[in-house]
Amino acid sequence: MTPPFRLHAGDSAPSQQSPTTCGAACLTVARMLIDPLFARWILTGDGPRRGVPDAPTLGERFAAYERIVHRRTNGLYAGAGRLNLPWPRRLGTPPWGAKKELEFGAARRDTDYTVQMLRHHSPAELGEHFDRLLAIVADGEPALLYVGTHLVPRHVLLILPDNGDGNLEVYDPARGTVTELTRQAFTSRAVNLAGWDVPWFSVEPVGIVRERAYEWAPGAAPA
Repeated sequence: MTPPFRLHAGDSAPSQQSPTTCGAACLTVARMLIDPLFARWILTGDGPRRGVPDAPTLGERFAAYERIVHRRTNGLYAGAGRLNLPWPRRLGTPPWGAKKELEFGAARRDTDYTVQMLRHHSPAELGEHFDRLLAIVADGEPALLYVGTHLVPRHVLLILPDNGDGNLEVYDPARGTVTELTRQAFTSRAVNLAGWDVPWFSVEPVGIVRERAYEWAPGAAPA
């Protein structure tokens, strides 16, 4: 049986393969966390499936799947053919498209997601939201955090389950690393990841739903 793919602070992971695919990279890693066979294909090339392009190196496989995700999140039709508001790919991944991709299989089955605006929250409200993220993000139910300047969002991070120390575990696709984000850094708008500080949006689970993860079996429909 293929062991699950897990990430914790201090770990390395694949990094985004283009300047505009930070969101797609986060969503690809989220799918790796939920689907161990998909993670094995990304990491080793073992077990290619229908609908997923084959490639000789980890970086090329990751880049190929990033492009698939980016087309879905930014196109007229998201995963499972659901209507989506198109968005230029050169401007990155929109939160609404990321939400649909998480619900399509980059999170546990039947987990609903919502987009929350954080930009104009007070420090106290940001603190409450930080605590909420600690409480609701679990294995298979990750969240995304959009960060940027005071004027515009510029980068997407993947929030992973807390390891018990009260800090958010965050995958940064720009560096391919997992670090910890403290409550103080979040509430003071000093995130300081990939050069960006200000929380803008979160794409987060509505509630914890524990059901069977998506399986990746030969002949399965393309992810």
